[in-house]
Amino acid sequence: MANETFTLIVVPEHHAAEVKRFRFHRRWLTQLGIVALALLLLAVGGFVHYFSVVGAANENPALRDENVKLKAELLAIRERLEHIGTTLDRVERFDQKLRAITLLSDPQRNLAMGPTESEPTTNLPASDNQFVRSKPSETPKALSEKLDKLSAEAVRQEQSLQELQAYFQDQRSLLASTPSVWPVRGWVTSDFGPRADPYTGERVMHAGLDIAGPHGKEVLAPSDGTVVFAGLEGGYGNVLVIDHGYGIKTRYGHLSSLRVKAGEKVKRGQLIAGLGNTGRSTGPHLHYEVRVNGIAQNPRKFILDE
Repeated sequence: MANETFTLIVVPEHHAAEVKRFRFHRRWLTQLGIVALALLLLAVGGFVHYFSVVGAANENPALRDENVKLKAELLAIRERLEHIGTTLDRVERFDQKLRAITLLSDPQRNLAMGPTESEPTTNLPASDNQFVRSKPSETPKALSEKLDKLSAEAVRQEQSLQELQAYFQDQRSLLASTPSVWPVRGWVTSDFGPRADPYTGERVMHAGLDIAGPHGKEVLAPSDGTVVFAGLEGGYGNVLVIDHGYGIKTRYGHLSSLRVKAGEKVKRGQLIAGLGNTGRSTGPHLHYEVRVNGIAQNPRKFILDE
């Protein structure tokens, strides 16, 4: 069978032309068929590979563009989460400060009268975000979890502020009497707490804030109240004392002038004195105290417009 041959006869149209015969062995035809099939398969494979490469080449720019877009969106989400977290952090500190003013009750009158101890969360630095701090390597899933956390925190803050709002509506008189603004703007040269006496050098308790400024600068009432003392008082020179009710009194020393007198009622923001250098003083400044039931408190606890 392997030596079997086939003859191909070619008959020309013209009778005079010679008839041609071509003889082929079966083995040759088989090998030719195998080669042709192999070439056909290679051609088909080449076409398939070519079109897949072309398709991938066309798809890559689109994928790159989509990848760049997704990265930009993730960056924007991280920045928004950072901003929301920082905002919630500020709200939290403000909420704590409001609660420090309102939640301590006077057992005699059953009314809030201000804090006696500092809250550890009220002095956090502004950059210490306790709710969220995004990292560039965070996955979308991690960002989603942080977003859920922020949403829950926002709901909690809203409830807390609603409670404070309801409390404030019921305590307008108290709030009007709480010394919650600066009596004068200037440089705080000496804070509340132990310090070295500028004259003796001994370690003593400083019961208020020393706020330096130009001589004669206006001193304003930080809240509503009644002047209970206006005059000279030893080393503090010209002194004013205002009773704001609810056990709260404020005291102002080293004044250059007194613009109100004892028994006079004052409103928040009203001019009451001029900043000065009277008494035992090393330069023009206001000595400002807040006392609750006679006990000196850090005035910063009450000031909301820092």
